[in-house]
Amino acid sequence: QVQLVESGGGSVQAGGSLRLSCAASGRNFGAYAMGWFRQAPGKEREFVARISWSGGNMDYADSVKGRFTISRDNAKNTVNLQMNSLKPDDTAVYYCAAGVAGRRRSDEYDYWGQGAQVTVSS
Repeated sequence: QVQLVESGGGSVQAGGSLRLSCAASGRNFGAYAMGWFRQAPGKEREFVARISWSGGNMDYADSVKGRFTISRDNAKNTVNLQMNSLKPDDTAVYYCAAGVAGRRRSDEYDYWGQGAQVTVSS
C-alpha cells in the first residue's frame, strides 16, 4: 500500500510558476514509477508527466514539454512537478499517482493522491 498526498497548488497569473509536491508513505516507494495527471472541469483526466522508479527516465505530454519538469527523491519519498510559463489551459486539479508499470495511461497506476487545484488566470 502507498498513500499519496499532494501539496503546493494555488493560483497564479499566466507566465508564472508553481511547484507541486507529492509525499508518499508506505512501503517500497522506490519500486514505483510516478506520474502526474490533471483533470479540468468537464474534461477527462489526462497524462502530464511520468518518471521511472530510478528517476533516470522522464516522459512528458506534448502540451507541457519544455515548461514542466518532474523529479523524485527516493530517500525522501517525494516526487515534484515544477511548472513554469503557466497558461490558463493548465488550470486543473493535478493528481500524483504510483504504479509499478505506470506509463501514460491512468489505468496503469495503482495508487492516487487526492488532488491539488492549480488555477492560472490570464
